[in-house]
Amino acid sequence: MFRFLGTARLVVVGGAISYRALFNWTTPPMFIGTLLVGPLLQVFFFVFLGRELGVADDRFHLVGNAVLAASTSCVYGGTMAVANERRYGTLGAVLLSPRHRVPLWIGRALPYVLNGLFVSAFVLTTASLVLGLPVPAGALPGLGLVLLVAAGACSAFGLALGALGLRFRDVFLVSNVASSGLLLLTGAAVPRETLPAWMRTAGDLLPLTHAADAARALTAGAGLDGALLGAELAVGAGWALLAVVLLGVFERGSRRRATLDTM
Repeated sequence: MFRFLGTARLVVVGGAISYRALFNWTTPPMFIGTLLVGPLLQVFFFVFLGRELGVADDRFHLVGNAVLAASTSCVYGGTMAVANERRYGTLGAVLLSPRHRVPLWIGRALPYVLNGLFVSAFVLTTASLVLGLPVPAGALPGLGLVLLVAAGACSAFGLALGALGLRFRDVFLVSNVASSGLLLLTGAAVPRETLPAWMRTAGDLLPLTHAADAARALTAGAGLDGALLGAELAVGAGWALLAVVLLGVFERGSRRRATLDTM
């Protein structure tokens, strides 16, 4: 029991302290402009562009981009959870901690999961009201679950990218490329059937792909697709496992190099 409580405290309290210390969008104008207004304008852009070009319908672009809205806070947040420890000089203290690494890093990613869920819910609600696209009340519980799973998978993806911050200097360059990849390959903004087969395969391995399809089905009144939700969970678990492995490998490599430097 005491071990469980200690682990839970590490995840919740440690994650909250790290979030407060490393959160880059600290002022309300920056938070609102970057995480709320920017993704909302992206929804409107793709909706009106789709109308002009005759590509998909309003629901496709609205729901897909609302799910994609979580990527800003989750991908960059997951990256910052590791890379900013190095940037602000606190990484050494983290790596010297005797606590188990899995809850330590999960705790740092968890606030960004909630952040991404809030952003997606805000964008979906606001865009639906402005564009006059109602969401069935019966779909809301399932939609909330899909958005939560999507935010979790995306944060795991960001944490895996952040692990590169233990080895590479400019990890945010990788995050910028990854965010563009999510926009193109997940089908959130571009219909996947128009993409080459290799791009569709790559999209299947990325977070948000299956969540976007599941969210569209829910808003259309089709109910929750358990297969799509399970696929999104599997993708998130895969990226979380990769993140833990990379963090462990790079940490051990850093310790070896530090030992050699002192000899």
